[in-house]
Amino acid sequence: MHTQTLEAYGHGLYAVQYEELATGLSQLPGAIPVRLQGRTVMVVAGYVIYPLRYAKTDVPVTAARLRRATGMRADLIRRHGPDPMQGELDLGLEPQAPEEIHRDLSQLDPATGLVLVAYACAQHTGIVRMEWGAAELRASDRALIWHHHEPLALPGVQGAA
Repeated sequence: MHTQTLEAYGHGLYAVQYEELATGLSQLPGAIPVRLQGRTVMVVAGYVIYPLRYAKTDVPVTAARLRRATGMRADLIRRHGPDPMQGELDLGLEPQAPEEIHRDLSQLDPATGLVLVAYACAQHTGIVRMEWGAAELRASDRALIWHHHEPLALPGVQGAA
């Protein structure tokens, strides 16, 4: 594992997704590195570009779910992802107190958008599917609702554009 951290294999794979994406995007004009939860992500043209491994097998990105509906990643998607396609039912009740967001997200301008680079990958197969787009995190569970997503060509795959 050629990572900048001293993490073991499993965590090394987790670390390298951020490092590779940051390295590739750092060459773009105006790209700004930001540290979120100890990882460097890039802000490009007002959007945080964030990697997300959603599966170990070749399943559609529309099947993507977060492991947890709380934490930094969930807060990032809720705060910087697209507005929900379906509004919440207003029952006229007192609004809940706003939940505290992850402290690292205070580094990002509230107007910053989010682009997810979602991929399916396993040790024995490598990356089998990769897409980018915008998704909201459904409030009732961990499911991602994609507003827009497009496949990205995988290097070395025949027919890739």
